[in-house]
Amino acid sequence: MALFKYPGKKTWYYEFHFAGQKVRESTKTRSKTIARRAEQKRRAELEEGYHGLKKRQAPRLFKVAADEWLAMKKPTLAPKSYLIEKTNLSHLTPVFGHKLISDIDAKDISDYQKQRQLKKPDGAKGASPKTVNLEIGTLRAILRRYRIWAVIQPDVKMLAVTDEVGRAITPDEEAVLVKACAASRSRSLPVAVTIALNTCMRLSEVRLLRWSQLDFIAEAITVGKSKTEAGTGRVIPMTAPLVNCLVSWAAQFPKRKPEEFVFPYERYGAAGDDFLPCVYDTDPTRPIGSWKEAWEKARTDANVQCRFHDLRHTGCTRMLEAGVPFQVVAELMGWSPATTIRMAKRYGHIGKESLRSAVNSIAAAAEKLTQKPGNQTEIEAGSFDNPFDLGVDEKFVTLN
Repeated sequence: MALFKYPGKKTWYYEFHFAGQKVRESTKTRSKTIARRAEQKRRAELEEGYHGLKKRQAPRLFKVAADEWLAMKKPTLAPKSYLIEKTNLSHLTPVFGHKLISDIDAKDISDYQKQRQLKKPDGAKGASPKTVNLEIGTLRAILRRYRIWAVIQPDVKMLAVTDEVGRAITPDEEAVLVKACAASRSRSLPVAVTIALNTCMRLSEVRLLRWSQLDFIAEAITVGKSKTEAGTGRVIPMTAPLVNCLVSWAAQFPKRKPEEFVFPYERYGAAGDDFLPCVYDTDPTRPIGSWKEAWEKARTDANVQCRFHDLRHTGCTRMLEAGVPFQVVAELMGWSPATTIRMAKRYGHIGKESLRSAVNSIAAAAEKLTQKPGNQTEIEAGSFDNPFDLGVDEKFVTLN
């Protein structure tokens, strides 16, 4: 091992041989004492790494480990994903925060799962199994970083989750729901619902629409940023009812600009002696925040149990029942080719009448075949009460 300086340089370099290779690096210091210590440390690191030896980390409190993990993941997580992880930790930290991560075992996790599902003292419902599983997933990621999860994993069981695939509303439900939306104080809600039913667009895609995305000449909508890459920029033709609806809506914004939002941020109040709903503080440069309250009231008034996202399920189901090819449905829905069949099964709530019609087509095809010459089935002679209970003394059935 040796320390040296390059001509004209003031910092020290070290050089030594390790595993048949020469290692020559700068110590980034002018102190010979520190340079020698740096050389020894670097040599020790290489030797420990070569032999698979790692310095054991001191035990950490869960809160400290969780904060370090979240800070490490923040640059690589999407804003929404980061918020989800942060929310999960807001429930995990009060329970595990003051425990050493090395002391967390399967029983602690099982107790946490039970407590999170219990009904709260104020009558509020406990967390759903899906929510609890997401929180345990965050806990698992932190314990994995410190090689602890592998030890307790065999004894940890995730909660059973029922996959909520949504539903398609019936035409009668649609009629009363649209009527309730039209009576809503939110003037934009019936327009948003009409778009969703006629285009199968997602809620965020509808909410963030800009006027530049509506082509009234070609009668088409170009979707902006979507949840999937296949969904971004897809073009959806407008139906006649949708065109009429959007033309009427556009008439309320005669000075609209292409870059402004179709559904602007606005506030609602009451005016006059009759306290009629009125709109004020409209800002077309900002999108509407949410239709949550207006939507909840409308579906309650209509007595229809569905989510806004079920309007997308409804449109997809109707296209599939009408015999629209999967490829066309996938294009309109914004699915990737790899997930088309799986998503069609998830979104396509085929009705009983369509299923009955499908199986009836089998019998209809068979009937056409039997009507063709040369395909008749005939019993040569004799008869018996049960044609499926053939005995040795009974006639054989032959085909022409």
